[in-house]
Amino acid sequence: MVQPDKVHQTPADMYRKPGEKAQLNCSHNIQNYNTILWYRQSENQQLQLLGYIYGKAFPEPGMTVHMDGGTRQGETSTLTTEGLSLNSSAVYFCAASYHSAAYRCSSVQKPPITHFSISVLQLTAPYTWINPF
Repeated sequence: MVQPDKVHQTPADMYRKPGEKAQLNCSHNIQNYNTILWYRQSENQQLQLLGYIYGKAFPEPGMTVHMDGGTRQGETSTLTTEGLSLNSSAVYFCAASYHSAAYRCSSVQKPPITHFSISVLQLTAPYTWINPF
């Protein structure tokens, strides 16, 4: 039996205090996919690209995140954010995708399906739960 294409992200939920560090892990079982993209979505906001890993990490300008690890089937990528603030509470998404120079240049080819997984990071002030939703 063939397993369905899946992206796995851990942990599913995370609670941290301001100033602490958060690490999220992403892996997939999709043959030939070689890129991991990281996004975040704050309450009532659009998805925001944090950056991606394709051979090396490419964080978006102004993003204070660190990305590393493998991007191929069975490997694990990690997103690390240090010095968290209450504004860091959000839903974080990782996506696995296929990247090639030929695909990037083609205006006729449809993009392949991108598979997503999510984690929820909620920051807490001392003794107070912050719910971003």
